[in-house]
Parts: sequence; structure tokens; C-alpha cells
Amino acid sequence: MRRLRKVGNWTRKMAELGEADEAELQRLVAAEQQKAQFTAQVHHFMELCWDKCVEKPGNRLDSRTENCLSSCVDRFIDTTLAITSRFAQIVQRGGQ
Repeated sequence: MRRLRKVGNWTRKMAELGEADEAELQRLVAAEQQKAQFTAQVHHFMELCWDKCVEKPGNRLDSRTENCLSSCVDRFIDTTLAITSRFAQIVQRGGQ
């Protein structure tokens, strides 16, 4: 019963928001969704690099493993920047 009251109060408060407040809320929600998506991508990428580069975990990384992880991360960053740049170009062309 208490939970239903909270939901009802939240719904009323949402209805009271003005257009500017609603737009700001939507912007904040979208930003949080992007952060969550980015975090999920980073975790997935780290799993891939770990599986590719680390044969046997130990107290320290040997130089081969360290180099492999560094190269893997560099490729990820370069690819992400290239994709982001390409999407920005597409959006820019579409908006003109």
C-alpha cells in the first residue's frame, strides 16, 4: 500500500512538471542511458581483451601480456573514435 502511494505521488509530481522541466528530465535520462551503455561496452571490451591477452593470471603481468592489453585498448579507442566521428558526420549531413 505504501509503495502505491509513492508511485501515485511520483506520477502527480511528473504531471506538474512544466515543458522545460520535462525536457531537462528527458535530457538527464538520455545522458544516464548513454553512460550505462558506454559502461556496458567498456566491460564487454575488457572481457574480450582479457580473454585474448591473459593466458594465466598471476601476481604480475608479463611484458607480452602488458603489450597485448595496451594494444587491445589502443585499438578499441581508435575504433570508438572513428565510429563516433563517422556518426557525427552522418548526423551533421542529415541535419543540413
